[in-house]
Amino acid sequence: MDLDTLKPHQTVDTCGLSCPMPLLKTKKALKGMKTGEILEILGTDPGSKKDIPDFGAKNGNRFLGMVDGEKGVTHYYIMKN
Repeated sequence: MDLDTLKPHQTVDTCGLSCPMPLLKTKKALKGMKTGEILEILGTDPGSKKDIPDFGAKNGNRFLGMVDGEKGVTHYYIMKN
């Protein structure tokens, strides 16, 4: 799966937020999504590089990967299961 061309169904911007807010916003967004939909999370918190992949893998959803973008923003992708 090419993450650079992936079209998410929803995007959550957590830039500037620190733990635990990126995870809380991710969890809330996933609750409102349908199975198979893809959530993109934008974040700048260095701790999210461990937290979001772990969260995506542990909660029945599928962590698809992450891409480091411009200006220190990381793009994370989770598929709702």
